[in-house]
Amino acid sequence: MNRRGSDDSDIGRALRRGDPAGAGASAAARRQAGEDAAAVAARLSERLAAEGLADVSYARVDSPLGPLTVAGTRRGLVRVAFAEETLVLERIAERLSPRIVEAPARLDPVRRELDEYFAGARRDFATPLDWSLIEGFSRRVLRATAAIPYGGVRSYGEVAGAAGSPRGSRAAGNALGSNPIPIVIPCHRVLRSGGVLGGYAGGPERKRRLLELEGALQAVRA
Repeated sequence: MNRRGSDDSDIGRALRRGDPAGAGASAAARRQAGEDAAAVAARLSERLAAEGLADVSYARVDSPLGPLTVAGTRRGLVRVAFAEETLVLERIAERLSPRIVEAPARLDPVRRELDEYFAGARRDFATPLDWSLIEGFSRRVLRATAAIPYGGVRSYGEVAGAAGSPRGSRAAGNALGSNPIPIVIPCHRVLRSGGVLGGYAGGPERKRRLLELEGALQAVRA
């Protein structure tokens, strides 16, 4: 039997142990059986991702900004979502592929880089990006945003100009507000004219904290 077949059998056995003694099973036994099934399912998900049978892998990441969901494809990181965002995986399934598995090991490089960034030990992200969820003018805006250096800020007008539309500040703001890979594509570095903080999909407090981390908060007008 191949390894995947073995995992399938393990899942079946773990699930059958879900009620190891019928209605009289102890709470501890049922809890252990559930943990066994979850562990086997996680192992199978990792194997599916490793064998290329899943198109998208995702993981949960703890951060100073709250829990994050990160997702990646073979091309690279495709999504970073804050805790309050809803239907994240459903929308990835609609736009990219329904073959999605939770496979934290596949996202280890991203998770490590985020940890280093929040610890102040990393200024630039090296992880490849998958731009599949970003199209047209939004892609030009976010590519211009990705070029803003750590500790630097730009205005919406400057980013719009760099994207080829000097009068497109409002459209640039919309593109930044729908950035699917925040933090890594640093839309928090874009301010309103005059240094006003401006909006941020993760909320103004997160934007302020990111700028503070990068030593750029002095550019923000109180």
